[in-house]
Amino acid sequence: MGCRNRPLSGHNAPVTLTDDQIHEALSSILERRDPDVPATVLGAGSDDLGVGLRYLEALVDGGWMVPTWPVEHGGRGATDDEARRISAALGDYASADLYPYGVGISLVGPVLRDRGTPEQQDRWLRPIADGSEIWCQMFSEPDAGSDLANVGTRAVRDGDEWILTGSKVWTSRGAYSKWGMCLARTDPSLPKHRGLTMFAVDMHYPGIEVRPLVQVNGDRHFTEVFVSEVRVPDSDRIGDLGGGWGITIETLAHERASLGGRSFGGSDEDEGAVPGWLSGLAASGRLADAVARDRAMRAYVLDRVNRFTTARAAAAMAGRDGVPGPEGSGAKLRSVAAFKARAYLVKDLSGAAGMLDESSGHLAFLTAPSMSIRGGTDEVQRNIVGERVLGLPPEPRVDKDIPYSDIKKGR
Repeated sequence: MGCRNRPLSGHNAPVTLTDDQIHEALSSILERRDPDVPATVLGAGSDDLGVGLRYLEALVDGGWMVPTWPVEHGGRGATDDEARRISAALGDYASADLYPYGVGISLVGPVLRDRGTPEQQDRWLRPIADGSEIWCQMFSEPDAGSDLANVGTRAVRDGDEWILTGSKVWTSRGAYSKWGMCLARTDPSLPKHRGLTMFAVDMHYPGIEVRPLVQVNGDRHFTEVFVSEVRVPDSDRIGDLGGGWGITIETLAHERASLGGRSFGGSDEDEGAVPGWLSGLAASGRLADAVARDRAMRAYVLDRVNRFTTARAAAAMAGRDGVPGPEGSGAKLRSVAAFKARAYLVKDLSGAAGMLDESSGHLAFLTAPSMSIRGGTDEVQRNIVGERVLGLPPEPRVDKDIPYSDIKKGR
């Protein structure tokens, strides 16, 4: 990512810009994108925070990264139409892998704008926009993965504080986050989907222990987090007492919307009729036989369908004033399928050389299996599509109305 040295002056009031004015402003702080430089995938192979931080710092004064946010919170008060044009323009410039910052920008930020108090918004949104504070999402637990409502981390009130005890797992970015968005159970006498409350937890508080989980591709940004009698002030509670499940659903909807876009299926830039990965395979001679060409065309079709599905999901969300809906699950499924098809194709067409670590696309190949798990499994996404899009009957939930304290739990 290349940022120019000239700073861009801030905006005191929202000003609607033409496309030419957007490009003129962005060209003063960013370098043009080099199409020959491959993008990293969801932080794969790198835990470098500096590149993303410099990128966000360069964009924050103009509100370019989160244009619909208020100016005082690192945005520019833009309309949804202007925000889409800014996002499209950013695709023409050198960017950064913002995976370390994604939870804050794409999940926590929108939730705080909707559910946070004015004091919380003033305290947390600007540091999210400029990259100075990284957030992680402390939802999943050893006994609460796809069945997330089975969360057992306890939060017991003690005056103006809450004492949190439990453990979380698959917490991306936990090792270097400043804040964690933590779902905890405040009333076990209620059914499992109720009695849950959301908290912001300072990851440097006494009682927080973070352990990395090393993945097959070498990444270490997945973690497990142990929470031992951690005291959290009530002022860091997000939303209403007992309203945690509603916030969880909202957060996961934002997650599906973000993962269904550039993160999995590609980037926002227009690659023309033939994407770079496909022209690269053709130029290398690996599409010489008909079987290889057939596989490549199948992957290409998945890539194009993914782009259309993502665009449709984004348009539907814009029509609801930025509120994500179930079509985000369809977009995520399409994005996963496109990414995996491309990664496996490149590896298979590499022949014997594909067995080497340094072969083209090796990192994407090792990362690909996780795509069907992270951000909600494919099975969960299909359930959402089936129930909320196709109108199919929901799966039986025998423990839905039973108090959480009465549910039998395996140990």
